[in-house]
Amino acid sequence: MSDLTKKIQHQIKVLRGKKHSLQFRLASKQHPLINLGTEYGGWTLVDDQDLSGSVIVSAGLGEDASFDVAFANRYGAKVIVVDPTPRAVVHFEQISERFGLPSSKPFNRTGQQDIASYDLSKIDASQLILVKKALWNEVGTVRFYEPKDSSHVSHSINNFQNDYRKDTDYIDVPTVDLISLLEELGISPGKVKLVKLDIEGAEIEVVKHMLSNKFLPKQLLLEIDELNFPSKVAYARASEISAMLKSQGYKIIWSDGRANFLFYRNS
Repeated sequence: MSDLTKKIQHQIKVLRGKKHSLQFRLASKQHPLINLGTEYGGWTLVDDQDLSGSVIVSAGLGEDASFDVAFANRYGAKVIVVDPTPRAVVHFEQISERFGLPSSKPFNRTGQQDIASYDLSKIDASQLILVKKALWNEVGTVRFYEPKDSSHVSHSINNFQNDYRKDTDYIDVPTVDLISLLEELGISPGKVKLVKLDIEGAEIEVVKHMLSNKFLPKQLLLEIDELNFPSKVAYARASEISAMLKSQGYKIIWSDGRANFLFYRNS
């Protein structure tokens, strides 16, 4: 199927309200793209030289840390992992117990990885750091709504999975914004080359706060989760954040055609 045919078919779906205009599979040929992690938890990014020895923020761990571990291994980087979800915290603590050990099992195709699948032979506690807070647009406390499917691990601040309702089960968790987080850790925003946000709908508010504070990392790996639950509200929020990023020099150079995007900003 030609690229033109794909574009026409996508536009028809957009006109019928079945797709957002952002949901078109894309892979730039002008940048050295690589994928790190499993099929479930992996992310595509630009293999830039400035990532070596860098600091990144990776919000949303769940029970698949394959991207975080692979990134730390490849670039000798420090990965600040942000996730207060109880099961994610347990998963990270189990990973921490294996620092310095190689993998002994293959990854599976689910979102629940066996701890022995991670190659931690060259990683120590200084490279993977967990912050047990929800990334948000302010410091405080919020309701963290439980997923609609109890077998899933990810919680949500805006509860988009349950039609944005306020009467479903939740836990209270502490929150932190990106600027305050970096200040607490003694990290200059300019040292952060990449931010990954897979935070179940909270990414819109976090990106707005990030942009308003002129925090502009070169690479932004963004899952706009609400696109997986189509609605007028979801589409409007996706359009708004895309336009805001574009106004700050970001361009989408990769997309899986669903909800995962790589926004890249030339220095």
